[in-house]
Amino acid sequence: MGLTDKVEIPRRTMVLFFVIDTSGSMGGSKIGAVNAAIEELIPALKDVSDENPDAIIKVAVLEFSSGFRWITQNGPVEVDKFHWTYIDAAGTTDLGAACRELDAKLSRKAFMQEAAGSFAPVIFLLSDGGPTDDFAGGLAVLQQNSWYKVAGRVAIAIGDDADKDVLEQFTGTSETVLEVHDAKTLKRLINMVAVRSSQIASRSSNVGDTGKNIVDDPNDPLGPGLDLTPILSDPDIITITNPDPKNTTIPEPEW
Repeated sequence: MGLTDKVEIPRRTMVLFFVIDTSGSMGGSKIGAVNAAIEELIPALKDVSDENPDAIIKVAVLEFSSGFRWITQNGPVEVDKFHWTYIDAAGTTDLGAACRELDAKLSRKAFMQEAAGSFAPVIFLLSDGGPTDDFAGGLAVLQQNSWYKVAGRVAIAIGDDADKDVLEQFTGTSETVLEVHDAKTLKRLINMVAVRSSQIASRSSNVGDTGKNIVDDPNDPLGPGLDLTPILSDPDIITITNPDPKNTTIPEPEW
């Protein structure tokens, strides 16, 4: 190789995980808004990935109701190759089972096996809460996962009756639980938070190239976790979730 030859540095991977509640309580306008929001988000994420020379952004989607199903069953998909297919809502809320399945895939033997290393992932939980299975047991398993520990975690509470306590347990703090009450707000919120989170995460310290082999062992931490609090405290996002009470415009119909 000559001195003037260009050396192409491989782009590392940053995965956005979407864990979506498709139980019966999410039916109608709620799941319709989720479908529309994810569909509109993908082009924006593609732009972020194209503009970032360091990271390739991929998407992984897990839906749960009476059981669970990976929409991206073969692993995370690059955003420019990802096509959203609308999902329906029915059944119970097996969030505990979803936590166990997420733990299984947050592994170098599964969805985190990129040889070139990875940036800290970001996990979005979209739900109105109210798990019907062993959520505490499933979450306890997930909380021992090293990738979960370093991941940025955001929960979006959908609807007035959302169980925010459950969502707070998933993310670890009330500051990362965002509440929405209508379809328009949901679409704006998902787009803004996901795009900004991906920008931050794909520029953070990577966790796959530390000079040693990293194994999926809770006693072998990958490094400091990804803090998304600055993003969620952004005035633009606060305005979306807490509109000015003096605003006299007609609000979007609620669910």
